Amino acid sequence: MAEDPRDWEIETRAVRGGIARSPYGEISEALFLTQGFAYPSAEAADRRFGGEPGFIYQRFGNPTTAMFEERLALIEGAEMCRATASGMAAVHASLIGLLRAGDHVIAGRALFGSSRWILTNLLPRFGVETTYVDGPDVDAWRVAVRPNTKVLLVESPANPLLEVAPIGAVAEIARAAGAKLIVDNVFATPIFQKPLALGADVVVYSATKHIDGQGRVLGGAILGSEKVIREAYRDILRHTGPAMSPFNAWLLLKGLETLELRVLRQTQTAARIADLIAEHPKSKRVIYPGRKDHPQAAIIANQMTGGGNLIAFDLGDRAAAWRFLDTLQIVDISNNLGDAKSIATHPSTTTHRSMPEAERLEIGLTEGWVRMSVGLEGANDLSRDVSRALDAA
Repeated sequence: MAEDPRDWEIETRAVRGGIARSPYGEISEALFLTQGFAYPSAEAADRRFGGEPGFIYQRFGNPTTAMFEERLALIEGAEMCRATASGMAAVHASLIGLLRAGDHVIAGRALFGSSRWILTNLLPRFGVETTYVDGPDVDAWRVAVRPNTKVLLVESPANPLLEVAPIGAVAEIARAAGAKLIVDNVFATPIFQKPLALGADVVVYSATKHIDGQGRVLGGAILGSEKVIREAYRDILRHTGPAMSPFNAWLLLKGLETLELRVLRQTQTAARIADLIAEHPKSKRVIYPGRKDHPQAAIIANQMTGGGNLIAFDLGDRAAAWRFLDTLQIVDISNNLGDAKSIATHPSTTTHRSMPEAERLEIGLTEGWVRMSVGLEGANDLSRDVSRALDAA
């Protein structure tokens, strides 16, 4: 009797999930670089467009992309996954698919700059309002609910200061309101946090980050129950066209094979670097989900199984933060994260530059903060590089 991939361990799912071999029996997944597909007859084309299983057009689906979707769904524990061209395409589609004019969104105040831009600048053009709340404050979520609330959105841990929200409690509020909870799980990865198991309705990823993990391509994903994906997102994705390239899907498939190995190694090193920064006299404050002094340590213990590879630390002011960044010799200055290469950035002038200063201050983002994504370099080399840069700060 054939094994059920849902019974496999996560390591096996990451390597073998979703494989659909061609008649050639290739070991590495096949890359189908094609825009369209041929039918043996006009009647067959009619059946395909009528709903018979099979591929029609790359914008609707592709065999390589389908393998990526199935594998990520297995890793996440989701019934269904749909890939998108980028992480922000996934965030945008996840919201648009659930909202109509006159609806209301509640969102955690701490969000990636582009996500906040969609809520603040784009959705109001279509009659959708957003209320921002402090993510960890359960009562704030409950009080913000209105009769027309349809979506609750949270990043956890949040970008850039790693604030963690109680996903289970927020999910209960969403259910009671008849709304859907969307969780951006990029920082935790599916290795350390399972939002669907905690009660979320939809999970989104920027596959550009840890899933690729090597700085090569863009990609995104929306995951949830088959009912939610089909009813809320099937037509939106088919007709608006945020399709993932098959080439990107192939690279992301290969990224999934080593996702757990990379994330575990990066997390091990990140814990050491976080402690090093916390002990340095130039550091004003360190936030790392793997440390006991994280402001939401109790929530983390309840819903995450690891601290991840992101660290945020305050060096006091912009001048000190820039001196730190400019002194680094191994760690790159870049706005990406989750890469095999360690990366540090100054959020106030890069990833969250589009946020008005007053909104940055609301989430505690002053100009002394640095966000660091720890990579796969040697821990001793990174420790030396970070220590030298801290001395210069």
